[in-house]
Amino acid sequence: MAKLPAKVVERLTKETPRFQRILSAAKDRDVNESDTVTIISDMLESVFGFDKYTEVTREFAIQGTFCDLAVKVDGKVEYLIEVKAIGLDLRDSHLRQAVTYGAKEGIKWVVLTNGVTWEVYRVNVQDKVEHEQVCAFNFLELSPRKQPDQEMIFALCRRGVDKKLIEELYEYRKSVNKFMLAAIMMTDPVIGAVRRELRKVKPGLKVTDDEIKGIVESEVLKREVIESETAKETALKVKRCQARLKKKAVAKKAENPED
Repeated sequence: MAKLPAKVVERLTKETPRFQRILSAAKDRDVNESDTVTIISDMLESVFGFDKYTEVTREFAIQGTFCDLAVKVDGKVEYLIEVKAIGLDLRDSHLRQAVTYGAKEGIKWVVLTNGVTWEVYRVNVQDKVEHEQVCAFNFLELSPRKQPDQEMIFALCRRGVDKKLIEELYEYRKSVNKFMLAAIMMTDPVIGAVRRELRKVKPGLKVTDDEIKGIVESEVLKREVIESETAKETALKVKRCQARLKKKAVAKKAENPED
């Protein structure tokens, strides 16, 4: 992630605790959705650094319906925010509503929140409407002086939007996750490295790559990261990447046989 500007760090350190108190009090009072929207609108200015009069639009019209909030920068909608009352748990039906709003307008970032829980999603509308969670956090549990928590908020901040940090965070989460790590662990180079390390621990040990792969697949990794659709898609992506690299290496060797 990009280094946070000093002014942003100062603002987050000051405003995050203040709105944690405001949200806690609102949750105790079980305020309605309209009041929750008002609080979040204030947060967008005080915490996230937007001008709520020119860069935050309430009741954003989308083909005959309305999304609670839209964040605009230089006239372009950067992300939509679907707000639920602070006392409501966020549900799949709420998420479908938010994703539908984004898909209809071709907006690829949507936020679902009740003020306390924040969920950020990327919406893909190329072939069919799909969504992926980029991150989620509980605002009441954030520590404004801890860098990971600061970075989480900064991705949604005005300066973060300028730097395209949501996109950066999305690409990072796509590359560093349990499915990708599991797929890489099952590749021949990694299995081979495990076999060599085993032989260092027990010299003369006779174990094959297939034996190691079988144990890793059946006893080390969870079924979810091996057998789910996401796992299969990720494994295929890794295999394709390895095939491309191998093809390039063969072509390079053919061009420069002495190297």
